[in-house]
Amino acid sequence: MGEAADIQGTGPSPARRWLRRTITVAVGAPLLAGLLQAPTASPAAAAEDATGSKTVDVSLDTLTPSAPVEGDTVTVSGTVTNRGKKVITEATVDLRVGPMMTSRSEIDQASERTGYRDDSDPPTLDEGPTLKIPRLGPGLSTDFSLSVPVSELGLDESGVYQLGVSLTGQTSDRRYDRVLGIERTFLPYQPEATEKKTQLTYLWPLISSAHVSAETNTDEQQTPVFEDDDLAAELRPGGRLDQMVALGKDLPVTWVIDPDLLATVDAMANGYRVKDGTTHLPGKNQVVAERWLDSLEKAVQGHKVVALPFADPDLASLAHRGKDVPSSLGHLQSATSLAGTTVETILHVQPSTDFSWPVEGAVDPSIVAVATSASADKVIARSDSVRDDLSYTPTAARPLGSGSTTAVVSDALLSTAFEGDMVRAENSTLAVQEFLSHSLAITLEQPEQQRSIVVAPQRVPTGAQAQSMATALHGLSARRWSQPTDLLAAAAAKPDPNASTTVPSSSRYPKDLRDRELPVQTFRDMKTTRDELDDFKVILTQPERVVPPFGNAINREMSTSWRGQAREAAVYRNDVLKYLQGLTESIQLVPKSDLTLSGRSATIPVTVQNKLLQGVDNLVLRLTSSNKSRLELNGEAYAELPVKISAGHSQSVKFTATANANGQLPMTAQLYTEDGTPYGQPMTFNVKVSEITATVMLVIAGGVLLLVLAGVRMYSQRKRVAARKAEADAEKTDAGTEDDEDGEGGEDGEDGEGDEPEQPSDPTPDTGPESGGPSGPSEKVDR
Repeated sequence: MGEAADIQGTGPSPARRWLRRTITVAVGAPLLAGLLQAPTASPAAAAEDATGSKTVDVSLDTLTPSAPVEGDTVTVSGTVTNRGKKVITEATVDLRVGPMMTSRSEIDQASERTGYRDDSDPPTLDEGPTLKIPRLGPGLSTDFSLSVPVSELGLDESGVYQLGVSLTGQTSDRRYDRVLGIERTFLPYQPEATEKKTQLTYLWPLISSAHVSAETNTDEQQTPVFEDDDLAAELRPGGRLDQMVALGKDLPVTWVIDPDLLATVDAMANGYRVKDGTTHLPGKNQVVAERWLDSLEKAVQGHKVVALPFADPDLASLAHRGKDVPSSLGHLQSATSLAGTTVETILHVQPSTDFSWPVEGAVDPSIVAVATSASADKVIARSDSVRDDLSYTPTAARPLGSGSTTAVVSDALLSTAFEGDMVRAENSTLAVQEFLSHSLAITLEQPEQQRSIVVAPQRVPTGAQAQSMATALHGLSARRWSQPTDLLAAAAAKPDPNASTTVPSSSRYPKDLRDRELPVQTFRDMKTTRDELDDFKVILTQPERVVPPFGNAINREMSTSWRGQAREAAVYRNDVLKYLQGLTESIQLVPKSDLTLSGRSATIPVTVQNKLLQGVDNLVLRLTSSNKSRLELNGEAYAELPVKISAGHSQSVKFTATANANGQLPMTAQLYTEDGTPYGQPMTFNVKVSEITATVMLVIAGGVLLLVLAGVRMYSQRKRVAARKAEADAEKTDAGTEDDEDGEGGEDGEDGEGDEPEQPSDPTPDTGPESGGPSGPSEKVDR
């Protein structure tokens, strides 16, 4: 600023002023020490002296026009507030316009100053507007509005000028005029269009957090189930995402969209349900979603659209903590593949999927390698990461590293201009003026060279931040020193040969960003879920009803939006895995009690139950004998049979077993997929073998022969008895009866001894009950 003053002929530089004051103090100090024995100022008085220019808070709420030209009248309005404990009297509010600033660093330094400095702040404007305030009590405020024609501001040539509003007055304990408060901003002045305008690309991000779970309803449409209904607040009129669309449709911006946001809103528009404890309630914001999607589709027409990988994966976390976990990079590839089709299907525009955007544009070699691993050969970086040791701002695009990757390096100051609280009018006004001033300063650094600049703001701007961003872009609408372009054109611009192409080392990656990265456990959990999904899908007759919801949920688990929400992210991952495991356990082996096998061969049934709403196939059931020499299955230690079960049914799978010895034997049943991967938990039960040997058969045969012979003997005896009785009757003698009784007594006993118990029949064959309950005790098997 002081150097500029020398150039403009407005007075000595700050360095010369400081030197004169130092000499004066050095010469006069001994004299003052010897002649003036005045008491030293109290600490409180010293503190008030040091902060006297901060007694009053000057708030600049509006400045119009933000970039004036000849013939305009500049109006500044705001509020002055007495923050001190003394009454302020005889106060005036004045404008101060400084000399032209010669560099962006001067703008940056001036924006960091707070209190008034006589050697740096310009004097009040001669014959400028003034507001008199006779009295301003402690804690009280008053509004001001000052207007002045541009012709009276002393703007000699194109450039950026400091514009300040100060309050000068007295306090009851110090009755002399002094500056009690000041606020400064900047005034970009470019009355005529420059020949070489800066090409400026502004990214307009549409990104939100994850809201959809892995669950779907059981209806034919597979109605999605949302974790919450919070997204509706952002989509409603006046909501954050509603404002982003309403503002962006009239701005020359490049839309940068997370496809997951589109898929989520599209799901809402087609009907959705929301978790409510253990139940799911119908979603109530279908109309809100439909309206927002319709507005967005119209807004992006004629604009370039960049689709980030699905769910906006955290590239830095993946590079630093996830790439060593197997299959993690595969998730990025699937998220990238899904991006283009999702945007095109919903918005009916062809997006670019060539760009990756690490958090805050911070890169290192591992981030660049991961970011480009899924065919995105352009990385949106930022100038505070890829630094240029130049006196001017170079074009954004440049080859990075080996040259196969293009870095689009956004300008850090412009990209962070609207962070913080933009709800306060003063913060927004100051941010807009600083943004416009920096953009003009870039053009004036090398007016003979046209350059391409990219602005990549925060990923999730608030509504107030979006409004401030829009105000700044409207301030550039006259196109006197810049002209809008899109990100694809910016990436294709001719690189500046002096710009840095070196990828920053890992040690330069910001610690605060590294501390907020997703933990390694995130990627381990993702792998666990993916492995279980891969095993599950191969047995389903309709895998398309299961794979997409879970695949999308897995992609959401590594979303950048989880930064700073470690607990919520862990809960989401756990819920996804728990739900998947619940589905896989719906296909299970029905527990069996111990079996009794009587005979050398029998059929052993094992029941498989399917509780899913779709059929399962490509499963194999293996039954294994713990001792082949005692019990074999088709001549082997184990046997396998295919399993195919309709939805909601059970199947009894029967194995033929051959026993070689008596006793109890453990058996194991296990389901496998056709590729030999175990599915579910094994089931163990015991088989008791009670074999009928050849010796036993001979004994039984001998017993049967004896029974036959006894029967023949009994028949002969009864025949003789009948003959004797007939003879006795013929002779009509009493002696015959007695003889008959004496002769038959023993044979009656033989008759009783010859009766044998009835043989039990073979057990009823087991037909494989459809019930999912365990089999009954003392189960017998088919022979």
